[in-house]
Amino acid sequence: MVNDSANAPLMTALAGNAALLRVLKLTGNVTRAAEELGIPQPTASRRIAALGQALGAPLTVPEGRGVRLTRAGRLLADAAERAVDLLSDGVRRASEEIDPERGHVVLGFLHLLGRSLVPSLLADFRANHRHVRFSLVQGSRQDVVDRLRGGSVDLALIAPPPAEPGLASASLAEQELFVSVPNGHRLAARGRVRITDLRHEVFVMLEHGYGLRQITDELCAGAGFLPDVAFEGQESDTVRGLVAAGLGIALLPKFQPGSPSGVTELPLDPPVTRTLGLVWPASPPLPPAVAAFRDFVLGRPVQA
Repeated sequence: MVNDSANAPLMTALAGNAALLRVLKLTGNVTRAAEELGIPQPTASRRIAALGQALGAPLTVPEGRGVRLTRAGRLLADAAERAVDLLSDGVRRASEEIDPERGHVVLGFLHLLGRSLVPSLLADFRANHRHVRFSLVQGSRQDVVDRLRGGSVDLALIAPPPAEPGLASASLAEQELFVSVPNGHRLAARGRVRITDLRHEVFVMLEHGYGLRQITDELCAGAGFLPDVAFEGQESDTVRGLVAAGLGIALLPKFQPGSPSGVTELPLDPPVTRTLGLVWPASPPLPPAVAAFRDFVLGRPVQA
């Protein structure tokens, strides 16, 4: 049952009068508290008396021209103050949630996309939606998808977008993948390389759960070999740095912007791409600010 405890009547009374008790604690005067809340003074007095009756002891005692909270009254007033603060914060958040110009968007994305794509999207969107707040969550493809399914992420920029019940998605761009080798590597002077050319190479890879890891494993398996993996990382910049140090080769998107130091990027023959997509929960309807950012991303060309 709901509210079946002995304290339920007092809790019910306190919930309806938390603001009054909070203001009374601050003013020490029933008349001023009533004025602050815009209610008649007799009404305020009756409510305070009713709270005392529900407790079984008075909440106030006279003191000069005002009143002083009893020890029990102060305990209830402290609780009321915390409750009102929480409610006030909740009201603010709820109001922002339904306002497309003041909402909150939690965006998940792959580490690699944080270099240029995500900052570009946010800068362009915020030019016309200056009060929308963003929380940014980076991780592997699997981690971001799990967070999206769990509700802690509103939208996700990942590659490739998953095809599974409960999630909706749209393809944004095809991103070409390149073989990254150290400068001076035996393949560095090639115009293009085939996957079979990598059979005897040592690989530096992202961990399992990353889309690039899955693509690399599948390409090597299709060419008839298992990659010799010497190092595994969680960020493409770390992987690229290990390549530059001569510790192996890697399959990565083209470095943006500019060219990576110490690394030569070679296109594959035939070319290999991955699909970059935007993903969101299929239901319930997205909050207005989230929907506005989704529609903004879908309505503009994306340079992967």
